[in-house]
Amino acid sequence: MENFQLSLPTQLIFGAGVVKNHLSTLLKDKQHVLLVYGGGSIHKNGLYQLVTQTLEAAHIQFTPFQGIQPNPRVETVNAAITCAREQMCDFVLAIGGGSVIDAAKLIAVGIDYPHNAWDIVLGKHTPTSAIPIGVILTLAATGSETNSGSVITNWTTQEKRGWGSPLALPVFALLDPSNTISVPSNHTLYGIVDIMSHLFEQYFRAHPDAVSNPYQEALIEATLRQVIQTAPLVMKDLTNYSARETLMICGTYALNGVLRIGSTGDWASHQIEHALSACFDIPHGAGLAIVFPHWFDYVLHADPMKNAPLIAKMAVEVFQVTPQHTTLETALAGVHALREFWASLGAPSTMQDISIDITPKMEELIEKTLLGRSTIGNFQQLDSNALKIIFQSLA
Repeated sequence: MENFQLSLPTQLIFGAGVVKNHLSTLLKDKQHVLLVYGGGSIHKNGLYQLVTQTLEAAHIQFTPFQGIQPNPRVETVNAAITCAREQMCDFVLAIGGGSVIDAAKLIAVGIDYPHNAWDIVLGKHTPTSAIPIGVILTLAATGSETNSGSVITNWTTQEKRGWGSPLALPVFALLDPSNTISVPSNHTLYGIVDIMSHLFEQYFRAHPDAVSNPYQEALIEATLRQVIQTAPLVMKDLTNYSARETLMICGTYALNGVLRIGSTGDWASHQIEHALSACFDIPHGAGLAIVFPHWFDYVLHADPMKNAPLIAKMAVEVFQVTPQHTTLETALAGVHALREFWASLGAPSTMQDISIDITPKMEELIEKTLLGRSTIGNFQQLDSNALKIIFQSLA
């Protein structure tokens, strides 16, 4: 294993009724809270009323800010920062899924920065102060509730970039599976894909022939198996509390830092999807469902001797594939099993499935994936030629 450091300071409070039972205590010293959320779903399911009534009963001032997009845009974040400054907010409460949380993180660190918050995303400005962030999670997907990372889109330049800061780490996260029951089937599906994709990104690490990390592998395999067992249950019955509960904790553990210890993940598939989202504003989970199987196909054929063994191990341990005559055949059977599983849930497999033609923007997509670098990825490095092959396969 590589040397590592791990810190998990977010207070995670999990279970039924946690918002009602804990929110006012967690915010007791706050003067003015900015409530950040997306569309109207939290009004329909009663969560907005619960939160605001709880704050009013505790005599805590708040200002609502609605309208965070599924691929959160820096333009909206800048407007929220202006609102937070004008109201002199001293806390950001994100009510939603990963997009809302990611936006809240940039709002919090952008409060004391007088210019465009996109500078922070680009790394042109390193924040040194922030107001604290809390989370009420409504979607099992990104794991953003217990990490310091964030992904933001600039719709003007059509860029989607990841960034992070220790100052952006939520101080608490309230996870009540009941708040995910109203999530519709398509977003539930995309959350499942996102969770599995985070696990894949960390499983397929840099230098698999040189770095051994059996403990991390076993944890990821177990989490993937649990998601695979649970996903059909929740897709069949969206009100299944037990299944929602399992997906929620799997989503948190998939990206809270525990599963990345001791090795460097790949993350090329996320970079490819970010380019697709930046250009076409597609749901993140839909993009990942399209990208990942094609990434597997490419890396297997690019260097089967190096790449097939770990993919074959995943095939056997996660998808219960019977070992084939060769390691490569076993690995390919695993990729086929993944495709079949995601298709059985209703996920798209090509851009045509979501009625988008990427061919005219092929070169732009490659440029937005590389973002000035010569290669991306760690398990298998991808240059512009490799990316062209992958994007052509997605079409």
